[in-house]
Order: sequence, then structure tokens, then C-alpha cells
Amino acid sequence: MKKTYGLLGRNIDYSFSKSYFSEKFKKEHLDCEYNNFDLKEINDIKKVVKDPLVKGLNVTIPYKEEIISYLDDLDPIAKEIGAVNVIKLSKDQKLKGYNSDYYGFIESLKPLLNSTIKKALILGTGGASKAIAYALSQLDIDYMFVSRNPDFDELNYNDLDEDIIHAYTLIINCTPLGTHPNIHDYPNIPYEYIGKNHVLYDLIYNPNETAFMIKGKEKGAKVTNGLQMLILQAEKAWSIWNT
Repeated sequence: MKKTYGLLGRNIDYSFSKSYFSEKFKKEHLDCEYNNFDLKEINDIKKVVKDPLVKGLNVTIPYKEEIISYLDDLDPIAKEIGAVNVIKLSKDQKLKGYNSDYYGFIESLKPLLNSTIKKALILGTGGASKAIAYALSQLDIDYMFVSRNPDFDELNYNDLDEDIIHAYTLIINCTPLGTHPNIHDYPNIPYEYIGKNHVLYDLIYNPNETAFMIKGKEKGAKVTNGLQMLILQAEKAWSIWNT
């Protein structure tokens, strides 16, 4: 019987993970399969993990934080981040949560960094943004969250002025704005203050070049999408499942 892996999420027909792992299993002649587990509510995970063939799961929006209360154990890094995107199932079907998003982000960001980058703006405050914040702290880059409904220690989009944009030369889009099919959407930041020392990193990977990236590139910034991060976090998940 084939070992089963899969993705937990809601409305995940677009899934990168399914196509990536299915291709990987085929190419490497692995007797495994990868399924999308589209859950209307998080409680439905109980049905998924009853299957003894299920060995590992990825977790995506909107369950990266909610999933934690359903786990038997939590890796210390995932605990510190407060979000899980990888679950390993033991032989007795105990669930342990990990986070490989932070690893994928760090390793994909490193080649883009320059000596002027000391501060970062994280656009959005969802589960993915928590892994980004942890990664930035590992790189000794100060960060601020930007939100439409900010907490006391977060910025509102209206707060972003010339001084802030000049000081925060790494800007990471953790919102869904600009995702296919809404490809003309983009976060509302003052792009006129972006310059050649800036790096604009979009976690979105579809489309390949988002409106956020295009607007940054027009100002001379380095830009990237989230595809390399996804590939790296997927390979990290595979190594977690197999150690």
C-alpha cells in the first residue's frame, strides 16, 4: 500500500504542494501519493489521521494556527513561531507539528540581502507572517507588522511615509493581495519612496510576477516571488517526514 501524504487547508484546488510532491514521487520512483484534504472546518482532521497510511501532512491557510490544539507534540521552533505547516505522524498516529516556512524564507532571502537592510516591514499578520517574523529575528533584522487593523505595536498602512519606507528597505507581502485571478491588486504602500536598495519579497507565487513586484521593479528594487520559498519548505517537510 502506498504511503500517503497530503495538504490540509480550505479551498485548495490551486495547491502547489500536490503538483510538487506528485511530480517528485514520479521522478524519484517513490511508492507514495499526495492528496489535497480540503477541510470545511479544522475538526475534520480527525477523519484524515485515522487512515494508517497517512504519514505526513502539510498545513496551509486558514489552519496554520488552529491546528496546534489538535497536535500531540510541537517542535520548539514551531512553538515559538505559533504556527505549523508540517505534521509528522508516528507509527501510533501521534501528531507532531513543525514549521518549515521559516527555513524556506530564510534560505530564499539570503541571496537578495544587502548591507543596507537592517529593518523590514511585514505586510499582513496571518500564520505565514509569524514564520517570516521568526526568520527575520534569526537574521538580526528588525521588523514591524503592517495591518489594516493594527494592534498597539503594529503600523497601519496610513502610517507609511517617506521616512519609514527609507528606513525599512525589506518589504514582505504576506497578504493574499495580487493572487490569481485578482492579479491587479497590490498592498497599498507608497511605492514612490522605493529605491534601488529595497528588496520587495512577495509570498505569492501565482502569478509569477505580481503587481507588488512590478511596482517595486519600476523603482529599481530587487524583487522575488514565493516560489523558491515553497520549494525549500517542501523539501524541508520531506526531510522531517523521513527522519
